[in-house]
Amino acid sequence: MQSSPLLLEEPIRMSSILEPSKPNFFPAMTKIVGTLGPKSRSVDVISRCLEAGMSVARFDFSWGDPEYHQETLENLRAAIKSTKKLCAVMLDTVGPELQVVNKTDHPISLEADTLVVLTPDQNKQATSNLLPLNFSGLSKAVKKGDTIFIGQYLFTGSETTSVWLEVNEVDGEDVTCVIKNSATLPGSLYTLHVSQIHIDLPTLTDKDKEVISTWGAQNNVDFLSLSYTRHAEDVRHAREFLSKLGDLKQTQIFAKIENTEGLTHFDEILREADGIILSRGNLGIDLPPEKVFLFQKAAIYKCNMAGKPAVVTRVVDTMTDNLRPTRAEATDVANAVLDGSDAIVLGAETLRGLYPVETISIVGKICAEAEKVYNQDLYFKKAVKHVGEPMTHLESIASSAVRAAIKVKASVIICFTSSGRAARLIAKYRPTMPVLSVVIPQLKTNQLRWTFTGAFKARQSLIVRGLFPMLADPRHPAESTSATNESILKVALDHGKAFGIIKSHDRVVICQKVGDSSVVKIIELED
Repeated sequence: MQSSPLLLEEPIRMSSILEPSKPNFFPAMTKIVGTLGPKSRSVDVISRCLEAGMSVARFDFSWGDPEYHQETLENLRAAIKSTKKLCAVMLDTVGPELQVVNKTDHPISLEADTLVVLTPDQNKQATSNLLPLNFSGLSKAVKKGDTIFIGQYLFTGSETTSVWLEVNEVDGEDVTCVIKNSATLPGSLYTLHVSQIHIDLPTLTDKDKEVISTWGAQNNVDFLSLSYTRHAEDVRHAREFLSKLGDLKQTQIFAKIENTEGLTHFDEILREADGIILSRGNLGIDLPPEKVFLFQKAAIYKCNMAGKPAVVTRVVDTMTDNLRPTRAEATDVANAVLDGSDAIVLGAETLRGLYPVETISIVGKICAEAEKVYNQDLYFKKAVKHVGEPMTHLESIASSAVRAAIKVKASVIICFTSSGRAARLIAKYRPTMPVLSVVIPQLKTNQLRWTFTGAFKARQSLIVRGLFPMLADPRHPAESTSATNESILKVALDHGKAFGIIKSHDRVVICQKVGDSSVVKIIELED
């Protein structure tokens, strides 16, 4: 069955499915991004999230003020210190998100087949037939028959707190709509999404820039999630803005594809961005349901071949209120892994959900099971064919290291790197074993002070499938001048042994530079 996307042994024994899985030090090779909020911001809960498998903490600035998020971040740092588990920080921008403002905080009930007016006048009170917006250009963007969707933060599209509207009439700045389903909108803020309509607002808003230049710069965020990325120029503009903010020039930009505009310009966005987030919530509204899976598979494949992380959202929505995912959700998580996702984003499930730790744990277990039947051999051949010949020096070394590790059944690949590029290239070929990325800090100066770089690169590995970083002692160079200088290798091996991923008599593949040469070597550990 080597040509199948699944790697299953013949004959397939159905009873083997019931056998308990062997425990691993790493919950899964696929990474989990957890959104921190009201139900997941204490040191205790964050610590348990880290233990359960969260490797990136997402801070969503579409709600909450910087002071609130700063308190949460301080708790994250305390949890990292107590658990001794690395965790990266992702800042998620608001972008050109349209919102309905309910200053009363009282729930608003909307009845099917009645009319509701959307108005930019925020001084008016939200009622069952009038909803104020934070945007004055809606009447110019829509026409009779267009579809509008309103829901609570991270709406699912099927709950009773979301409503579909159809534009009936445009009168000045007001838009009158027919309500297509009965719903109750709770809370003070709801997202408004206009299907397949261009909204004339900048991707990086003034509010976003203020948050990035203050909170983001103060905390040296590792990732910027650029909401509603529609063109490659959006990414270039964001990168130019980050380049003026000191260390934030090292921050990676993940383009969030949320509508058909982003989908149409996907290839050019992928070339500019450091990674892609497939925001299936909003995108699922813009696309016909039968096309959603096709976009996911095509987009992830393109990311895989480019060697850039692909991140999938909205997989276990029902776990916001339930302890177990639905059958469809469990299968969806597994399919995301089999499609080639690097990471899974959990939004409402960890932000305001009742079971944030359990959700991370269950998603991690599903990912780990899916990884066992992932056909790496088939993927490897596709990746090599896509790269073509002649390969670059680094690409050749990376693919050779993965091939060697699989042939000798190595327990781990250890890669020494200063930029992180070599380790990411190895991970691109999806080895079946973990890649321990030993990041060697480099000493740099701006003529005023000396600083070590490397912490950014180590944390940014935490969103790449199969890549597990370790920040080395800066006294050990990434490029060994002597083949006998094994001190840094011993540190890495001891690190692997301490965490239970390397045992006596295991084979380990090493990828490092010796002088001007890149070397792949295989060692077998003694007692």
